[in-house]
Parts: sequence; structure tokens; C-alpha cells
Amino acid sequence: MTDKLKRPIRVLLIGHYSIVHYGLEMLINKQKPSMEVIGNFPNCSNIFPALEKLSPDVILLGMNLNSEKELEVILQLIVLSKANVLILKWSQDSKIYDKAILAGAKGIIEKEAPLDTILKAIEKVHEGELWLNQASIKRLINGLSQQSNEKNNSQEKDGIHKLTPREKKIFFTMIDNAGEPAKVIASKLGISESTLRNHLTSIYEKLDVNSKLELWTYVQKHNLNQKS
Repeated sequence: MTDKLKRPIRVLLIGHYSIVHYGLEMLINKQKPSMEVIGNFPNCSNIFPALEKLSPDVILLGMNLNSEKELEVILQLIVLSKANVLILKWSQDSKIYDKAILAGAKGIIEKEAPLDTILKAIEKVHEGELWLNQASIKRLINGLSQQSNEKNNSQEKDGIHKLTPREKKIFFTMIDNAGEPAKVIASKLGISESTLRNHLTSIYEKLDVNSKLELWTYVQKHNLNQKS
């Protein structure tokens, strides 16, 4: 237990706000030996191959979320890494950050937050706690309650059993290669991209999801990540 306490929290910074991230890197590294920055990337284009080697405890993400494409990045980070994701809030669109939390991110923190608050958020998220304000918690509870009324949870749990053996292979190949483009996944499966798209259409329908984002959320919700 003592060795675990002495081990610094390994923080990975991702975001294209270079001045902000430079300041965060300086701040976090000043906290040694309690925490340290193990990498600082401007975006996610080169991060996925390095995730296993870096082995971060906390990923502090400073991307300006404004579409499902950015949310897919968060889901890929969660699927491919054991790290807890903490997001700096740059946009005023709360809904997209709520989706990030539902997808598996552990916290949202305002970019204007005091430095000691940022450090505390990193520590709490590292411990497995959620870092959210009361307004976010209330929205999430209301949203989940509404979803519960709209969907039959038992049917959703049985969704994976609706897939054919071939569809299951494609489904789990996608999970194992979450950071790869469609052409790479198709190549691993020995099929064309168009055939892959056709299978995905069927998989989406059977699992009652409408996009890749919802598919990754499904994976997280039902602990279907084979790497975990």
C-alpha cells in the first residue's frame, strides 16, 4: 500500500491549446513526486500507438468538443487505455460534455478553474471519483431517467446475442482496433470497406445504436472490451 501511495500520478496531456498545456505541464510537474506529466500531445493523431507504453493514470483532455467525432476520440481513449479521462471545458454546450461523461469520462472542469482546483480534480479522478458540478449531475440524472423510460434495458442486454458469428467477429475486431481507420479493420477481417459498412449497418440495427459513438457507449456500458 505504501508503494502505491509513493507512485506519482502519471498524467497525459492532450490538446491543441499549447500555452495552456505548457502552463499545466509546469504546474503538474511542480507537484513531484505526487504527480508528473508523462506526455504532452497537441492532438490524438499519434497518441493511440503510444498509449500502452505511456500507461497514463489520468488523461487531461483539452480538446474543444463540438461534434460526435471528438466524442469518438474520448471513447477510443477509454477503450484502449486504463486511464481516467478528465476534460477541460472549452465549449458552452453542456450536452456534449454530458455525453462524454455517459461515454465513460470521469470529470469535467472549467478551463478558468483555479490551479489548486485542477490539481484536486486530477487527484480525485485518479482515485476513481467523478468530478462534476451539481448542475451536471442533475442533468445526467434526468437524462438517464428519461432513457430508462424510453428503452427496455433487458432487451438491450440481449442485443449482443442477436449478432451472427460473423457479426460478432467484426464487432470484437472493431473493439480490439478502436484507434484504427475502417480500411485497416476491413483488411484485418479480409473484407472490403463496403462489406464492412454493410455488416455495421446490421450490427447497429441489432444493438439498437445509430452511430459509432453509440456503439462505443454500448461497449463501455456492458463491459464488452476484450482488453479489460
